[in-house]
Amino acid sequence: MKTLLIALFFPLLTWASICTEQTDEQGKVSWLHCPRSTMVVASGALTEREVLWQLPAGVAPRKGWPVVLLSQGSWFPVEFSRPRHIPFGGYHEVRLIQALLDHGYAVIAPRATLQIGWTTNLPLPNYKWTSDYRVFSEILQKIEAGDFGKLNSARLYATGISSGGYNTSRLVLTFPGKFRAIAIQSASYATCLGPACLIPSRLPAHHPPTLLLHGARDVTVPLFTALWFEEVLRANGVEVKTLVNPSVGHGWLPEAPEAVLDWFETH
Repeated sequence: MKTLLIALFFPLLTWASICTEQTDEQGKVSWLHCPRSTMVVASGALTEREVLWQLPAGVAPRKGWPVVLLSQGSWFPVEFSRPRHIPFGGYHEVRLIQALLDHGYAVIAPRATLQIGWTTNLPLPNYKWTSDYRVFSEILQKIEAGDFGKLNSARLYATGISSGGYNTSRLVLTFPGKFRAIAIQSASYATCLGPACLIPSRLPAHHPPTLLLHGARDVTVPLFTALWFEEVLRANGVEVKTLVNPSVGHGWLPEAPEAVLDWFETH
């Protein structure tokens, strides 16, 4: 098992950005704002779900912008604007959005069920009966149809935290062959839930390269569950990399924006 321990934080992003910073009296960044649009998609016959999304600035590449699907954590909906000091490293989630937008990735972030969490690890007989499946099916169809703008459906990526990390794994199982690479923060395999984690020994063929990010002090989703997933991925011949920050608990790692962007750029 090869795990990279990261103790030092990466420097702040320094390029000209689509996002804007608000500073305090000492000149330190106190709030990060990224622009975003909203769309409503069907989640059932009579229900709908809000989707936050944004395109990079400038002219789209000939084949369209690559796309990242970003899944929220439980009780903590994705936002494109947040203050620096907020629980679960939420500020770094906005830094991740900033990094992706500024490097030419469209970001699409649907709300979870009742904004609570994703149904991926509930004991349901068929995941395709869930409203989450309907939402992501609708999003993928709208990407193909150009409803979000000029996007490249051949360059899809996914990431998420906690419940959204499990959901990121679920997307790979549900839509095989769709995603170039994924990044899972503070979570593990699709059906795991906290310390309760059973991972099948055989994964679907063509599982995409997977980046696992975790805080060593995470007591909500223990680190060992991510390390088990890492072992299974390696045993199945899947390219995998694990980043562990020894001083972080359950939340986005400060180095996540650079690490996730680099993982997607590499694939």
